[in-house]
Amino acid sequence: MTAVAPSRTQAERADQTRARILEAALTEFGAKGLAGARTEQIAEAAGVNKALLYYYFDSKEKLYEAALEMAAARVRDRSMAIFLREASAGERVLRTALDHFDRIVSQREFQSMMQQEMMRLHQGESNALPILVKRVFGPLQAMFQALVREGIASGELIDVDWLQIPLAALGANVFYFLSAPVWRMVLPFEPLDPEALIARRKAAIEFLGLALFADRAHGAGLAARVLADTAVPDKLDPMIFGRKDEPTK
Repeated sequence: MTAVAPSRTQAERADQTRARILEAALTEFGAKGLAGARTEQIAEAAGVNKALLYYYFDSKEKLYEAALEMAAARVRDRSMAIFLREASAGERVLRTALDHFDRIVSQREFQSMMQQEMMRLHQGESNALPILVKRVFGPLQAMFQALVREGIASGELIDVDWLQIPLAALGANVFYFLSAPVWRMVLPFEPLDPEALIARRKAAIEFLGLALFADRAHGAGLAARVLADTAVPDKLDPMIFGRKDEPTK
């Protein structure tokens, strides 16, 4: 009995150390990218010797991939929980859209690393996207498709090509943030200020409640309920999509 306990404790310590390294790596890679990140900084932030990084991960590249997969797995698990929630298909679509918006404004590291992977893909470089698609985005897409088809079949959602609904629900979020530099030049307010993000978050879900539902009153009611019981993220990150930290105007 006494010989087993220390082994179990060592395994727990190893898991905790590995988790600290991955969290520190996620922050460093999210801020500086694969090329710019420093393993010394990751080790210091994790409170470990640099050599320990290579004990758990063979290389800087392997550490980067592990950190990205960890962040993507969190997205998958959170999204799956919404898909499997006890609620109508329409309500789950609205919750998925809201969760997607909140993820963009509160998880800068994951968004930054995904942008890096897209750039590597466009440049013909080796990238982690095939693995992420297989393990994360493929299953999520299949679940979302089934969810939308369920909503259309029940008559709750409007009868359109199924792909148009996720494009409307998620694509609008992506477009708003990617085009923020243009919005900044044409709008009379800063589009990424916390007040603007909170207003955009509300408007996006209210629009979907009216646009996607066969019964607009039903959709509007669901949108109001989803917004009411989903708290605004504590962290509305001003560094989204490369915006430098600056005082609110």
